[in-house]
Amino acid sequence: MLSLARPPLPPTGLRTSLSLLRVSWIQGEGEDPCVEAVGDRGGPQNPDSRARLDQNDEDFKPRIVPYYRDPNKPYKKVLRTRYIQTELGSRERLLVAVLTSRATLSTLAVAVNRTVAHHFPRLLYFTGQRGARAPAGMQVVSHGDERPAWLMSETLRHLHTHFGADYDWFFIMQDDTYVQAPRLAALAGHLSINQDLYLGRAEEFIGAGEQARYCHGGFGYLLSRSLLLRLRPHLDGCRGDILSARPDEWLGRCLIDSLGVGCVSQHQGQQYRSFELAKNRDPEKEGSSAFLSAFAVHPVSEGTLMYRLHKRFSALELERAYSEIEQLQAQIRNLTVLTPEGEAGLSWPVGLPAPFTPHSRFEVLGWDYFTEQHTFSCADGAPKCPLQGASRADVGDALETALEQLNRRYQPRLRFQKQRLLNGYRRFDPARGMEYTLDLLLECVTQRGHRRALARRVSLLRPLSRVEILPMPYVTEATRVQLVLPLLVAEAAAAPAFLEAFAANVLEPREHALLTLLLVYGPREGGRGAPDPFLGVKAAAAELERRYPGTRLAWLAVRAEAPSQVRLMDVVSKKHPVDTLFFLTTVWTRPGPEVLNRCRMNAISGWQAFFPVHFQEFNPALSPQRSPPGPPGAGPDPPSPPGADPSRGAPIGGRFDRQASAEGCFYNADYLAARARLAGELAGQEEEEALEGLEVMDVFLRFSGLHLFRAVEPGLVQKFSLRDCSPRLSEELYHRCRLSNLEGLGGRAQLAMALFEQEQANST
Repeated sequence: MLSLARPPLPPTGLRTSLSLLRVSWIQGEGEDPCVEAVGDRGGPQNPDSRARLDQNDEDFKPRIVPYYRDPNKPYKKVLRTRYIQTELGSRERLLVAVLTSRATLSTLAVAVNRTVAHHFPRLLYFTGQRGARAPAGMQVVSHGDERPAWLMSETLRHLHTHFGADYDWFFIMQDDTYVQAPRLAALAGHLSINQDLYLGRAEEFIGAGEQARYCHGGFGYLLSRSLLLRLRPHLDGCRGDILSARPDEWLGRCLIDSLGVGCVSQHQGQQYRSFELAKNRDPEKEGSSAFLSAFAVHPVSEGTLMYRLHKRFSALELERAYSEIEQLQAQIRNLTVLTPEGEAGLSWPVGLPAPFTPHSRFEVLGWDYFTEQHTFSCADGAPKCPLQGASRADVGDALETALEQLNRRYQPRLRFQKQRLLNGYRRFDPARGMEYTLDLLLECVTQRGHRRALARRVSLLRPLSRVEILPMPYVTEATRVQLVLPLLVAEAAAAPAFLEAFAANVLEPREHALLTLLLVYGPREGGRGAPDPFLGVKAAAAELERRYPGTRLAWLAVRAEAPSQVRLMDVVSKKHPVDTLFFLTTVWTRPGPEVLNRCRMNAISGWQAFFPVHFQEFNPALSPQRSPPGPPGAGPDPPSPPGADPSRGAPIGGRFDRQASAEGCFYNADYLAARARLAGELAGQEEEEALEGLEVMDVFLRFSGLHLFRAVEPGLVQKFSLRDCSPRLSEELYHRCRLSNLEGLGGRAQLAMALFEQEQANST
């Protein structure tokens, strides 16, 4: 077995347990082990200093605000924020501001953005150039005046106005500075936020005292939020009284003259380390301790030098991480001997969770077989398909890593060359990652030049990396949802039930949503002298408007011989503004408040469209009704489908219909953009034929650059119904429609029982 994984740090619980044991061993009689822990490094803290600590920490104590609602005033729904962090008033840790100029915005500033932007929650660029055009992926603030002191003053004013309540620390740097972002973030995380701090590389003013120091702007400096709040009223006075050609000196004098705060290079045991890079020096040859431990390197004369510095520091961080991993692996091996399981409890690779242990045959993780060209587990159910895309690249990387590790282990005695892959197996373990088992045919070459073919099996693991939250545009739950219900003549009888459910789930709780009925007439229906097939639908809509004053249920009449979902959506789209949030639904759908909220959260304008997967109940003729729950001890009942009521009896089961895509949430502007792209790429008769075989989800999938989000929606539960599969649909849509009807008949047990009963009836 060949372990090719780099395990992460051991679980936090293990480190915490050892720390608690250490406290209990060093504790003496009548002593509090925590007294010395909160004191200074010089010794235990006295009672007076502890009292001051408690007084300073009053801002962090929770306060209970009692809830009171005046019974004389009408009830108003409380709008809750999307994140609890917003409601609690929590702040982000660090904001980075980069001072740039007209000459370096497209060179050095871009290099800074590519090297450190992904490490910080917010990175802003400030320039004095008027109307500066921001490069892609960068947020640039133009002040319109390139005077250094004026630019610094306006930058601080902007940070205070727009971000003073959202961040604890502000790091200000120049675009000719390379910053080791992980170290800077760790430094900000170790500093207390409830203090005035001006931290950086301290420099003395010419002719000033030793205490009067400013932070050199080339190496960057940290400003605490409390210091920025105190400095804001003095910015105008400092700009008029202090004359300086350098913005860092101007800021240092302003802080000293107005607040008496000078720059420091060390605070609370944390030292701000920097390195001054000599001209024409090669970063690959720098090996001094000052360089290896630096937070910031200055000056950086060109963008290529910035990338070379980033490559060197990234390699150093990677080597340091590998060294720590090896030390932790050795510690885990030593500690495993003392555990009840002994060495048998040591997982492979060391430090990673053990493989998932199935408790039943339904939980067994299957292995997928593949070769270098094909895989034998295809998404569409085919027995064999080409290995391509990300899967092919992943397999190739696994083969290269296996060969590299074999050569590293056995050189110089043996050298291996890959001839071909005999067999490949892989499976995804949600607790560990992607596991590989490879049978390799290798050519082994000895030091004397002898060659021999060997077949060896190796095992590899690509562990799961640290889970990160992807940045997403902010959305709000107060957006109004416009429901769109296309109704065919065959579906008119089911419309009153939909309207009653809409009244109970949307109108009664006063949800911020509207409904538009799209009545689709056939070529010979609803004409002169013919009865209106939608007369009952219109009467039910009028009845709801009467029962709920102020409610407006709009309806549109369309005549079409072969209605297409895209053509019907074109009619509705022209009747609404571009910022409308559409919820395209069906007559069998029962949207409620939770479904509407998920529609608001998952449909993001200019970013993402949401098409939920509803739960489809099986055919009641094949799935008999389940009786109400029996008495205790009668045994467990079968699981209920989402949204079912066990007390009233419900079908035994159902399934999430992945083949159906009739429901969808998207913004009108995104639909119009995708529709315009479709019209631009397909013209004339080709467009007419394409519209008959496309659904709205296919339009977004093929003609839009938005993210298409598909997820199961347990709030959408539909009764059993057979979809009308039009022969005018494309081959793919027709196949999906037929497959949806067949899979919706029942589960394997119900279908088997129905076939068995039919055979029994035929035999008799």
